[in-house]
Amino acid sequence: MAMTLRLPEDDDRMLTERAAAERRSKQEIAVEAIHRHLAGRDEFVDVSIDEIMAEDAELLDRLSK
Repeated sequence: MAMTLRLPEDDDRMLTERAAAERRSKQEIAVEAIHRHLAGRDEFVDVSIDEIMAEDAELLDRLSK
């Protein structure tokens, strides 16, 4: 699916420089960044839920009854 991405001038410049340095397209760099962000976000949510469950186990147990 096609998508147009409008970036601020500074961000476009940084993306252009990174793509040139890695000899990759700007699209490849952007897609990789999106994938990393989304995967990292899922991991962050999972870790946060685990921490809450551990810290509030007693309270959650009482509330479930």
